Parts: sequence; structure tokens; C-alpha cells
Amino acid sequence: MIFRHATLNDIPALTSLLNHSYRGESSRAGWTTEADLLSGKRIDEMGIMQLLNDPDSLILIVQSDETILASIHAHHETDTVHFGLFAVEPSLQGGGIGKELLGFAESEAIRKWGVSTAVMEVITHRSELIEYYERRGYICTGETVTFPESDLWDKKVDFLELTRLKKYLKAHL
Repeated sequence: MIFRHATLNDIPALTSLLNHSYRGESSRAGWTTEADLLSGKRIDEMGIMQLLNDPDSLILIVQSDETILASIHAHHETDTVHFGLFAVEPSLQGGGIGKELLGFAESEAIRKWGVSTAVMEVITHRSELIEYYERRGYICTGETVTFPESDLWDKKVDFLELTRLKKYLKAHL
């Protein structure tokens, strides 16, 4: 497996991975599906292009042969990195790829930006996902964020919100 920064050439494969990992029947092969909460797309190619063109942003991927197996978006905000769009190919979830990628992303954020904190938001309904991040040192801050609206998706439940998680990062010496 290769861990690397995504490029513009990766946009079609990233779009596919993110959308079938989060939404639709294909996402049910893994344990991180949002299929019961949201329909539609998670992101489109234009959204990924905007992230890749943002100088305070990077997308990290895990690749085997020519196939992207996992991805995570990192955005630099002062002394913090904000993680999002964390996806692992549903049929490979639970095998440790996500844990390795998250560790790589934390290290890259420290190396590139010198950050001391990582934050992310998770749908409050997703207790098993929150517990996954807690096992990796993230703590619930008690803060919640209104779930965003988008033309790309429709909510399947009446009330969605995000809970904020935070981790203090240690520089690897």
C-alpha cells in the first residue's frame, strides 16, 4: 500500500470512492454507511477540485496498485487541522486501513503545518463512529454543529446535527 497526497488526476476515483462509501446500497458493505440518514451524493468532482486547489488543504490517499482504497481531507486552520471526507472502501473497512491513514494524516498535518490540534465533526446519530474516533484519542467537545444543506443530498431523517471531536496532537521526534 502506498500513502500519498492526492492530485487532480485522482478526482474521478476519489469522487467514486467517497460517494459509494458514504451513500447508497454499496456503502452498506461497510460499517460507516450514511445510507439510512442521507441519499444522493456526498461530493462531486468540482467539490474535490476546489479542495485540491486550496493552498490550506490536502487530500491524502491510500492506494494499492492503481486503486484508491481510502482517503481523508485535511484543512489547515491556524494551529489546528480539520479532518473530513474520511472514507475507506466499504468492503475493506475494519481491516486497519483507516487507522493507518488517520495516523498518517495526523503526522502529515504536524509536518506540513506544525499544528497541535485536530478536529472533526461526525453525525451525532453515528455513535459507533464516534466511539471509533474516541479509541484513537479524539474526545467529544460537547459542541454541535447544524448539518449542512446541499443540492447534492437529501436528508432521510428529520433532524441531523454534527458533534465536534478534538485531539491534541504530539509531534513525533
